Amino acid sequence: MSPTFRAGPTNSTVADNLGLLAELRGHWIGSGFNLVTRPDKVNDPPFFLELNSTRETLDFTAIAGDIPDRGSLESDINLHALHYLQQVSDQATDTTLYVETGLWTHVPPTEAPADAEETYVRQASIPHGSSLLAQSTFTDDPDAGPDIGPVDSTPFTGTVPPLNAAPAAPISDPIYLAQFSNVQLPPGLPAGLNTAAMVKNPALLLNKAIENQNITNTVVIAISTEPAGGILNIPFLTHNADAARLDAIFWIEKVWHPIAGEFVQLQYVQRVIIDFIGIHWPHISVATLRKQ
Repeated sequence: MSPTFRAGPTNSTVADNLGLLAELRGHWIGSGFNLVTRPDKVNDPPFFLELNSTRETLDFTAIAGDIPDRGSLESDINLHALHYLQQVSDQATDTTLYVETGLWTHVPPTEAPADAEETYVRQASIPHGSSLLAQSTFTDDPDAGPDIGPVDSTPFTGTVPPLNAAPAAPISDPIYLAQFSNVQLPPGLPAGLNTAAMVKNPALLLNKAIENQNITNTVVIAISTEPAGGILNIPFLTHNADAARLDAIFWIEKVWHPIAGEFVQLQYVQRVIIDFIGIHWPHISVATLRKQ
């Protein structure tokens, strides 16, 4: 038996192996917006709507060598991955809101499962007591700017719709809806944003960030924990605020600036469905980051 040899190849080979993930390598800094509806048993109301303007850093480091997966129904395959650390803080208070660590992995086409195309997989661990695996639902590489559609924050019941679709059964309880209308946007966001529109569709901030940019190329990776993958939670979360599903879209953009030249930008929209008191509550995060 020949020994396993997993030394890292040249940088160009590492980039080729990572596929659409190659441009993520490095250190990213940016800002965004976070909307989460969470239980509020302590203060009597069934829920509390929290809005934050955010600062964020993302660090991606390549695992240079092959990551072998041993086959039994087909020959072995090699995965290639990036390790990442995401840290999100509140702009107003400089306090931590969110930390996530994990892997982005490029999976080649396979025969078992049959005729499976290449996929991009996000494996994540979150300190609240959740771990997730989400696979790409589509990838794209257009020679233009991103097409950023709306994402609806309205709580709902029934079937969970795709990320950019409105829910079929939004809640109509006026007491609940009042919390979504009687709010103010947090400081730190760009001027000119309409409060009601932003709360309804936080993805407006992403379009605001690029409205005067010349984006020449965009790589699009959409992922979901449905139909393949899922989220595992500690029992406390399962009983009190169950994180049931994640959907997200990432846009890796090349931007041309007349003075600075070309730079790389990362935008994303993410929706986590949190279930409590019999209702689906969308937790939506958006951000725009630039590679340093």
